[in-house]
Amino acid sequence: MRIRMRTLTALAGVFGLSLVSGCAQGGAGSSADTVTYWLWDANQQPAYEACAKDFEKQNPGLTVKITQLGWDDYWTKLTASFIAGTEPDVFTDHIQKFGQFADLKVLEPLDDLGIDDADYQPGLGANWMGQDGRRYGAPKDWDTVALFYNRELAKAAGLTAAQLNGLSWNPEDGGTFEKAIAHLTVDTKGRRGDEPGFDKNHVKVYGLATNGGGDGDGQTQWSTFTASAGWTYTDQKRWGTKYRYDSKTFQSVVEWYFGLAKKGYMVPFTDYNSQSNQANTQVAAGKAAAAFDGAWMISSYDGFKGLDIGTAVTPAGPSGKRATMMNGLADSITRNARNKAGAKKWVSYLASDECQRTVGSYGIVFPATPDGTKAAVAAYEKKGIDVGAFTEPVADNKDFTTFSYPITNYAADVYALMHPAMQDIFGNGSSVSGLDRTNSQINLILDQ
Repeated sequence: MRIRMRTLTALAGVFGLSLVSGCAQGGAGSSADTVTYWLWDANQQPAYEACAKDFEKQNPGLTVKITQLGWDDYWTKLTASFIAGTEPDVFTDHIQKFGQFADLKVLEPLDDLGIDDADYQPGLGANWMGQDGRRYGAPKDWDTVALFYNRELAKAAGLTAAQLNGLSWNPEDGGTFEKAIAHLTVDTKGRRGDEPGFDKNHVKVYGLATNGGGDGDGQTQWSTFTASAGWTYTDQKRWGTKYRYDSKTFQSVVEWYFGLAKKGYMVPFTDYNSQSNQANTQVAAGKAAAAFDGAWMISSYDGFKGLDIGTAVTPAGPSGKRATMMNGLADSITRNARNKAGAKKWVSYLASDECQRTVGSYGIVFPATPDGTKAAVAAYEKKGIDVGAFTEPVADNKDFTTFSYPITNYAADVYALMHPAMQDIFGNGSSVSGLDRTNSQINLILDQ
């Protein structure tokens, strides 16, 4: 009990929560014949309800109780449940949170489930191995990033799909990518960003939407550029011990990227709101012609009324390759799951081709197994949605580099330092050289 309380106290401190007295046992609705399962994406809930229905048929006497919570509430309540002892048996885990949870010993090892990395898209399984060599997540799905664009605005600018799929960039003059974004930008008097007299202070349509400063990962902001310039987050692919935000390559790319807003080509930080005015909202409102966003947003962009949205691959960088983060979620079992035996059966089923084909058939996400991915592609095609810009990077394509979220300890502390630092650079125009100090602070924490 002493070890558990020390662990939970640390968890409470990291997430800024109050430690409730006692460790209540038996979460709401949990019993020997019920497996509690949490997820955050409402769009995916019907697919997993279908999986649960099939699972229950194959496992008489077991019931899966699914709870869906919004992203912010999800992590707050999950963390609180670890502290209170009311955690679910199984939950959808994010690689950004995994390191912290594994370090705090609140996850159950899954080595006995027989999960084989070779059964999933490359890299997805290995990302869920802890520093102790044990597995803590069963691969669930994956996503990449591409450029969504308004076909009507692109046509008006004289830009074809082939041109948008063949862009390249560099941090010196921005290459053909910056030229395209400038040409897609139109001020209130109808002058384009690359035309004489363009007024960057009175823009009607920006060439590129923004998703904010990007914190320490820049998934849908600057990561495609920093990676295609040859930069990596840490000194090792997984469980790095040193971050590299002090790299001159990183800083030069970030300076160029945020400089697009200074030139009037990208939606400024002052017009961005993480809750109500994200990149997709800017495109939907006609305020931006294009946006980098993740595969999890495909259905959202496709559903914009009155807009014809296309997608293009990320631009090639100085390395000669195109790059995209490839993120993958997993299902994890909590260390103190009340129905651990049932939880293991459920997670094994979630990771199976059978369930992943079911999930893929809904055309909402790309499941982790190749068969699940094929089912998703077919479902998207049936809806008339071309997802090639997202699948090309994982199709053994030598023109692409894929990379993961940085997987290290103290992810919450990295976020706490990088979030304001990147906002300061984007929003206040602060020098990128300030990241030297931020990086030193982060590495001091990792040295603990």
